[in-house]
Amino acid sequence: MSKTIFMIHGMWGSGDIWDGYKDYFEAQGYKVIAPTLRLHGENYLTVAPQALGTVSILDYAADLEKDIRALDEKPIIIGHSMGGLIAQILASRGLAEKLVLLTSAPPAGVMALRPSSTRTFLSVLSSWGFWKKPMRLTFEEAKYGILGLLSPAQQAAEYAKYSFESGQAAFEIAFWPLDANKATHVDSKAITCPILILAGGKDKIVPASVVQNIAKKYKKHTDVTFKLYKDFAHAVHQQKGWQEIAGFVADWIKTR
Repeated sequence: MSKTIFMIHGMWGSGDIWDGYKDYFEAQGYKVIAPTLRLHGENYLTVAPQALGTVSILDYAADLEKDIRALDEKPIIIGHSMGGLIAQILASRGLAEKLVLLTSAPPAGVMALRPSSTRTFLSVLSSWGFWKKPMRLTFEEAKYGILGLLSPAQQAAEYAKYSFESGQAAFEIAFWPLDANKATHVDSKAITCPILILAGGKDKIVPASVVQNIAKKYKKHTDVTFKLYKDFAHAVHQQKGWQEIAGFVADWIKTR
């Protein structure tokens, strides 16, 4: 069994969103790698890097593929939100021993937009040309769609660490039928490793119904475990009680 875990963060984030998980799994003897996506992190908190606006999901995947191929063993890949979609792309390239998706963004074929997710992205979607610009949610949007079940202090602290995100990546996820490059298309038959898919019952940006449809996409072709945490929202890796979920993930890894 692989002892390397490769963790991929979601939109506006950086590798440090995994600090709790990193400590948890390193204490169990795993080597944990949690990279920060290009043009993200503390250097991009106040000024939007214009080059980010047209970065594709496939660009992120290409960067991480290089990192994974340089490892000594095929890792267990854990992805959250957009990082879950990137993880699916990487797994379809045969790069994952096991795949764990936490409130993951969906691939093409699974409709991402729901009333609550549209409300979360409203300031972005109402900005003409958002698909080629760097973007970031307002604090109220982030609180509504992502940070809602964190404490007020956590909400402020996490939002203060938000960098900007690619408008093109957002377009590729939300409007995949219009994407000529088919960036978020994932061949379900190409993923043969076991997959654990977790949803939050109070998730507004990626509602549980969307995550459940991701599980349906893959279950015909490989071993898929789907689990709903009804009292959790999108930030399942940071919300109070996250250790329960991390423990379930650890047990699942050991039994597959």
